[in-house]
Amino acid sequence: MTPHTPEYRSRMRRHAPLRFARAFVLLASLFAGGAGQAELPLEAPAILLSPVVLPADGRQEVPAIGYGALAPAPVPLLWRIAGEQGALYLLGSFHFLKPDDYPLSEDVAAVVAGAGEVVFELAPEELHSPTLGLQMMQAGLRADGSKLDDELPPQTAQQLRAWAEANPASLQAAGGASSLQMFEPWFVSLLVTTSELGRSGLQAHLGMDAQLARQAQAAGTPTAGLESAEQQIGFLDGMGRLEQVQMLQEALEQAGSGPQSIEALHATWRAGDADALWNGMGRYMHARFPALYARINTERNDAWLPRLEQMLQQPGDILIIVGALHLLGPDGVVEKLAAKGYQVERICTACAPQQTPPVGAGSPDSAAGAR
Repeated sequence: MTPHTPEYRSRMRRHAPLRFARAFVLLASLFAGGAGQAELPLEAPAILLSPVVLPADGRQEVPAIGYGALAPAPVPLLWRIAGEQGALYLLGSFHFLKPDDYPLSEDVAAVVAGAGEVVFELAPEELHSPTLGLQMMQAGLRADGSKLDDELPPQTAQQLRAWAEANPASLQAAGGASSLQMFEPWFVSLLVTTSELGRSGLQAHLGMDAQLARQAQAAGTPTAGLESAEQQIGFLDGMGRLEQVQMLQEALEQAGSGPQSIEALHATWRAGDADALWNGMGRYMHARFPALYARINTERNDAWLPRLEQMLQQPGDILIIVGALHLLGPDGVVEKLAAKGYQVERICTACAPQQTPPVGAGSPDSAAGAR
């Protein structure tokens, strides 16, 4: 099925509400975990994972986040890869979440409790660094004396002005709307994206990576990162000019379409629907922006694989927490490890049995590992 067939276009229209994920996934752990966390306390809420907390007197306590009407926990995008002396667990994160997304599921709680190490895209000490936001802002500054509008198509420049006029509060800390002209398109696109996420009630300090990083640190569990802050900033700042402008155009387009796409993406992640996430975000992004998709997803996944294989030779269980797109589809880490012959299975108590088959080399349906 090619991007030009009626069937493909029809499928993309059905998944159109998830298109916001194209900009969302670019956040990785940068703006979400660094600048977004700089002014926040580092201590985790008292209760993150257990769905039932009964103190000695038998009365249930209300935790700092979560519970509400005791809605079902998000269905985790969680896979187990068997190693020689332990296992690697891959957990698909959503970098911005709401209080009602906690506590997480019992599946996640059990894996977190048994992990001898927890590994993130960015190590917690960098994720929570108060200087990360400054580093990224410095990287995003224009260095040639030009203005942002100089490289934007007139329609995009007008869209940005309209967005800035409608969002003065989002720009106050950055120096107002005029300050946008000082930055590269990729940096401004992140500002637009994070502002829209916040408008929908999704917060960086409640993101799964941020919360589980604090949980691991509080428990004394060793933590690490797959990438450095310098590498992650380089992925964004090193994008071509066309890619950067496309990224900003997409962020503005989604901002103009209202909160529905964000809410749809969040709901699909909560439902643990790996197929819908891949079809609605990964497949679309790969078809429309192949170079951008390769840079921020495929190339990074490939760079992680050797280290993940090294971890599979270590004793004990290791939990890897990365953005959900990195685990999904034919370019995802799950399928790449299955293709190398590792035994892979989805861990999902809430899923129907047919949704959680094991995946391994020679499987007649290797895509099952991403469902």
